[in-house]
Amino acid sequence: MKPEAKTPGPATVLIVEDSVLIRMPIATYLRDCGYRVIEAASSDEALLVLQHHTKVDVLFSDVEVAGAVDAFGLSQWARKNRPEIKVVLAGSPKTAAKAAGKLCEEGPNLTKPYEPEAVEDYIRRLLALQTIGESSS
Repeated sequence: MKPEAKTPGPATVLIVEDSVLIRMPIATYLRDCGYRVIEAASSDEALLVLQHHTKVDVLFSDVEVAGAVDAFGLSQWARKNRPEIKVVLAGSPKTAAKAAGKLCEEGPNLTKPYEPEAVEDYIRRLLALQTIGESSS
């Protein structure tokens, strides 16, 4: 009999959003859905988490985030140093959506205003695609 594989536990989502009024409802909703959530109010905080936190499955960042680097710089850092992390960029500028297409799994992701349910649905589908890819290899 094969030993059963241990479940990896809930997925961890790093939310990078400088507005607490936007970040908090999404973080609360994702926690209610069973995700582990880490909140960062700037790209600087997010980089610290990414450099020192072992488990982050999804980086969900506003395009116009505060900090030393913008969301694109943050995403590029994650792509180079933590390629296992799925990147979701959200925002409203059309030019940002075009640039996001090169940094995200499936092109431009979410535009503001976004509902927590839409964020969770997108993350769930993204993680399901990752699971399917891992099981077929």
